[in-house]
Amino acid sequence: MGFFDLFKRKDKKNKKYKLGLHKTREGALSSLKEILSKSNQIDDDLFDSLEEVFIMADIGVDTVVDFIDDLRKEVDTKKITDPTELQEIIMDKMFEIYLNGEIVNANLKLNKNGLSVILFVGVNGVGKTTSIAKIAHQYKKEGKKVLLAAGDTFRAGAIEQLAVWAKRVGVDIVTKEAGSDPSSVMFDAVKKAKNEKYDILLCDTAGRLQNKVNLMNELSKMRRVISHEIPDAPHETLLVVDATTGQNGMSQAKAFKEATDVTGIILTKLDGTSKGGIVLAIRHELGIPIKYIGLGEAVDDLEVFDIEQYLYGLFADFFEE
Repeated sequence: MGFFDLFKRKDKKNKKYKLGLHKTREGALSSLKEILSKSNQIDDDLFDSLEEVFIMADIGVDTVVDFIDDLRKEVDTKKITDPTELQEIIMDKMFEIYLNGEIVNANLKLNKNGLSVILFVGVNGVGKTTSIAKIAHQYKKEGKKVLLAAGDTFRAGAIEQLAVWAKRVGVDIVTKEAGSDPSSVMFDAVKKAKNEKYDILLCDTAGRLQNKVNLMNELSKMRRVISHEIPDAPHETLLVVDATTGQNGMSQAKAFKEATDVTGIILTKLDGTSKGGIVLAIRHELGIPIKYIGLGEAVDDLEVFDIEQYLYGLFADFFEE
């Protein structure tokens, strides 16, 4: 059974994805259903039109080229002549692109026997601080004891901003004065978290991408300090990317992947862009799974990523008569 058939049987009670991806569905992908329904045959012109639509949705040129090649092969193999039959194949193929033959788990890897440490990286302005706060809020709701570490000691206001969020969601925070060594913040935070039996430590970091060598050295030092106290930590390193920045966000992701061991992506502001296809570009070109997506401003609007709900959000028009 393909993804399309599977999803028709699912209880589509999660409307957040449909609502959150409406700009992409009504923008870059709005013409897709019409293109397929009004085409008389499957030919090069149709494939060219599909390619243009997917590139406009920010799925990424390399990803789209591979995707269209797979689509052509499927059409040839199955002798498909009706363009409307491509609806199901498009969704099935995108599902396969994201999974890439793996079982992709969006849930964070946590330490079952003690403190879990999660490192957050990303440039300024992408929503890193608010993402940390929203995840802290989620874990606190689950009954976890959560501590924040204000490791972005170089940006003016970053420490204060995280402290305000810590107070707002009701969790503790470790800070030092602006300009302090970020690794010393990590050292103090890990010590406090261990001594006071915290469950989760969420660590902010600076995002000075303009000097990648310094960034790499800084992140490496922080990881060494953390792992010295907790050998298998950090358990996750999450890169925060602003979906509205499109291919610029992809460039940031590539640079951070080179600088440190990124284990997952938080894609913020997905509800604010008409180019929500960046999810597939990141997964296909970088091989990094999406862990969370931002679908609104509220503290509960950071969703654990669900590829099935995401594809439904992109292609909900396919399921409506």
